[in-house]
Amino acid sequence: MVSIFTVYRIRGDMNNLVRKLRSLVIILLPVFLIICSEVEKNNSKEDEEIDFVFNDLDDKPVSLSDFRGKVVLVDIWATWCPPCREEIPGFINLYNKYKDKDLEIIGIATDVEGKRVVKPFAEEFKINYHILVGDKRNVEKIFGPMIGIPTTFLIDEKGIIKNKYVGYRPEEDFEKDIKILLNNIKKE
Repeated sequence: MVSIFTVYRIRGDMNNLVRKLRSLVIILLPVFLIICSEVEKNNSKEDEEIDFVFNDLDDKPVSLSDFRGKVVLVDIWATWCPPCREEIPGFINLYNKYKDKDLEIIGIATDVEGKRVVKPFAEEFKINYHILVGDKRNVEKIFGPMIGIPTTFLIDEKGIIKNKYVGYRPEEDFEKDIKILLNNIKKE
């Protein structure tokens, strides 16, 4: 038979263990977060000139270097991704607003089914900017590892990534940063 003293002793040991584990988590969590952020920084392609070539929906190769001298917003997305779909109207608006002011927008669709699903999607949603088709592995070779999509990159006129956005963002977030880069082109 278990005595009441044994129960309290076990309960006390458990409380002590919980306190020790809580302290350990409090100590190790910041270390873990720092390590994760350093891994992300080390894998980041920011401040590096990049280039890529992917085919558009007409199977013509399109290179980032085709747009040197312009600010380029590159959106990595897929047709099945709800947040990606949600961003598209904002990209359409931004392209309409800034296409004559040295902005290009490129969407790189990473759908496994490729052009077969992307082309009808682009037509249905009346996407007015460049749509390319790329597989996730090749996209990550160029841009570095991605946690998920949408992941969007804002690239300056020299081909250098200036901003990386992970997840859905409203149009205004992109516009603010686009204006800064477009103003920098005019100053130079």
